[in-house]
Parts: sequence; C-alpha cells; structure tokens
Amino acid sequence: MARYTGPTSKIARRFRDPIFGPDKAFERKQYPPGQHGPNKRRGKQSEYAVQLMEKQKAKYTYGILERQFENLFEKASRMKGITGANLLALCESRLDNTVYRLGLSPTRRGARQLVNHSHITVNGEVVNVPSYSLRIGDVVAVREKSKSLESITNSLASASQKFDWLDWNNSSMTGKYISVPARDMIPENIKEQLIVELYSK
Repeated sequence: MARYTGPTSKIARRFRDPIFGPDKAFERKQYPPGQHGPNKRRGKQSEYAVQLMEKQKAKYTYGILERQFENLFEKASRMKGITGANLLALCESRLDNTVYRLGLSPTRRGARQLVNHSHITVNGEVVNVPSYSLRIGDVVAVREKSKSLESITNSLASASQKFDWLDWNNSSMTGKYISVPARDMIPENIKEQLIVELYSK
C-alpha cells in the first residue's frame, strides 16, 4: 500500500494548518490549493465533510494509512476513558512519532525513515517498524553505530521542545516512554471529537 509522499505544502493548505511544521509556502498562500486560488467561491461544508476533513487531517499529521487509522480507532473505543483522547494517545505512542517527539528528526517523515533504516532500538533491540506501539517503561535509543549520523546530531542540536510523557538523556541518546499523554499535553490542533462522531455514524 502506498503512503503519501507528495508536496506537504499543498496538504497543509487544504487543511489551512501547517500540520507538517513551519512552511514558507503555506505562509504565503493560506488558502486551499486549486487553479482559481483564493477567489474561488467555496460553499458551506456539510457536517460530514467537516468530520471527514478532521479525520484526514489527523491521518496526514501522523502519517497513518486508512486501515491503520481505523484499527487504532477500534482499539481506542475499547479502552477506558474518552475515545478521542485515547485515539490521539495511541497515535502518539507510535515509534516513529516518539522518535520525532524526542527530537531525533525535525519531521515525522524523517523519523519514519530512521526507524525503517534500523537506526533506532527499543529496549536494546533494533525495531524497524514505524507503527510499533510503545508501552510505559519502554526505552527508545539511537543504535550505537548511528549516534554520529549528521541528521540526528543536527536535529538534536536544534530541538528545544520537551514533552512531559517522555524522558530524554542526551549524553546516552536514550529516551523513555514514561506515561500515556493526556489530551492537554498533546500540542496537535486536532478536533478529535469530530473523528469520533464520523466513525459513530
């Protein structure tokens, strides 16, 4: 199954939100893509369209395919607590997302590539599956041979944001998944209740 590898600015413009990070093209054109530009009349969206757009936005943000996302929602709905918050917590617990949150890559795409190319270990074992779901206490680290990779060292040097559910040791290049993130800890601008409503139809 193919994963989207096209222009990120066009997707960000569709959702009117820089979901892939800082984007100069998005800043210049903060309106949906299309040959008629900002002058095109856009009718009022239906409730279903708004809910579908929010689901697509979450999928693109985390780089998750349709079937994977459906499976995550089913798992979230079986868990105790609020389904929408559970869904985002499951997205955050993915290995590729955690590598991104730890600052090992400036983008989730880059983080997924690090995992795919076997640069990342979990509890001392190499894991090359980006969708691998972490559990509390799991230790994510950069493989010994990969610690000198320029892309990783550059990303760590510029990383500034820390997250309460992750503990990072810069000297050993290891991070620990210490808790399941609460909804107010997750910075993504996603209205998860609309996704729950969409799947509940």
